[in-house]
Amino acid sequence: MIEIRNVSKSYGDIPILQDCSLSVKRGEVVVICGPSGSGKSTLIKCVNGLEPYQSGSIKVAGTEVGARNTNLPKLRAKVGMVFQSFELYPHLSVLDNVMLAQIHVLRRSREEARNRAMALLTRVGLAERAHRMPVDLSGGQQQRVAIARTLALDPDAMLLDEPTSALDPEMVSEVLDVITALARDGMTMMVVTHEMGFARRVADRVIFMDHGRVVEDAPKEAFFAAPASPRAREFLARILAH
Repeated sequence: MIEIRNVSKSYGDIPILQDCSLSVKRGEVVVICGPSGSGKSTLIKCVNGLEPYQSGSIKVAGTEVGARNTNLPKLRAKVGMVFQSFELYPHLSVLDNVMLAQIHVLRRSREEARNRAMALLTRVGLAERAHRMPVDLSGGQQQRVAIARTLALDPDAMLLDEPTSALDPEMVSEVLDVITALARDGMTMMVVTHEMGFARRVADRVIFMDHGRVVEDAPKEAFFAAPASPRAREFLARILAH
């Protein structure tokens, strides 16, 4: 589904990604973790063309992301992105936020888009907030709306960039519960997160990154039982101690 091969990226002389390779099968949930500044967010932004990369190859369902003729808006509809900062349109209601891309990208009628939006808002537990403005919602509710908006485009895969890092601790679980349900339903996902309890619950595989490199790529059980690299062991010990 997603094939990343020898991808490198730098800003000027500063390397951000160094020879990164990994693959994600359809229906697989891959959690990417590592210290701040290790390239995790940049890597998933490269997957749907939000960040360009200088060398290597990223293919999504056979489409080369970096090719000049790749239709990036179409690709982004198929590989949805959920950001840590929600990115909702503040001047639109919750319902209109979830309808907008359906109408403009998928060319659905307003009625179709509305029906799909309401079904998804019900799924994330926010149907009763459909006519509120984003400013009237808690951070956890805004993030659930952002997830519903991404799902409205019927993506084949989802990229989630630290979806709970901007939330108060008591709001984290309501967002993670929605993501866990998506994983259970078979959604292909790449999730950048520091929430190791969540990773243990939903991941099929864990990718550990450090200094722009993929240091470890292991099944969840193996990673949590005995990380192979000293750097991953140190990271995990520090995270689990909190």
